[in-house]
This record gives sequence, structure tokens and C-alpha cells, in this order.
Amino acid sequence: MAPIPTPSTEPHDSPDAYVGLAADRAERLARERGWSTVRALPPGTIISMEYRVGRLNFEVRNGLVARAWKG
Repeated sequence: MAPIPTPSTEPHDSPDAYVGLAADRAERLARERGWSTVRALPPGTIISMEYRVGRLNFEVRNGLVARAWKG
């Protein structure tokens, strides 16, 4: 049987730190802090519930991050 791969680690970073920032600044900062994937979503976007290690999601309203979460 093949070994189960060890998931990569996520940055020790709180998603709440991005709330209120301009979306482009938040994305740049998240990548600098080690997030491998950053996606900005408009409010109400339908997304799957799969969890991706290293992904940070932003809900963007009027150019500002209104909500941020891992996965």
C-alpha cells in the first residue's frame, strides 16, 4: 500500500487580518505570507465545500475584503 502523503502546512496567519483591506493589497499580502492559492469572490458566489490546504478565500464587496476564510 502506498503511504498517505503528508499535507503541506498552511501559514500561521489569521484570515481575520485581511478583513477591511483593499482586495489587491490583501491578495499580495497573503501571497507574501505563504498562501499558495488566493481567490477573491463576489458576495453570494456558489462554491464547492472542498477544503484545500494553503488556499485563502476572500469575499470582496466594493473592492474591500468583507470576509476571509481558509480552504
